[in-house]
Amino acid sequence: MFTRIVEITAKQGKTKEVAETIQEKVLPILKKQPGFVDEIVLVSTAETNRILGMSFWNAPEDAELYRRDHYPKVEELLRPLVETTPKVDTFDVDASTTH
Repeated sequence: MFTRIVEITAKQGKTKEVAETIQEKVLPILKKQPGFVDEIVLVSTAETNRILGMSFWNAPEDAELYRRDHYPKVEELLRPLVETTPKVDTFDVDASTTH
C-alpha cells in the first residue's frame, strides 16, 4: 500500500469550497484510476485554511500514473482557491487497521 499526502493552504474563506471541490470534482477522477483505494480529507481545527488530502494506492506505480496523467487537472481545479501550489509527499503504508 502506498499513499500520497497533499497539503493545501486555502485562500481566506475558501476552505469549505476547496473541500467541496475535492468531494465533487476530484474524487470522481480518483475513483476511475487503476489501483486507487481510498481518499481521506482532513481540515485542520487549529489552522482552518489548512487541508490534507490522503490518497491510498495499491502500488507506487498506480499513484505515479495518476500524478503524471491526471494530477495537473486537479491542480488546475484548485488553483483559484489556494494560496500556493499544493505540497505533495509520498509514503509507503507500514501499518493500518483498514488499509
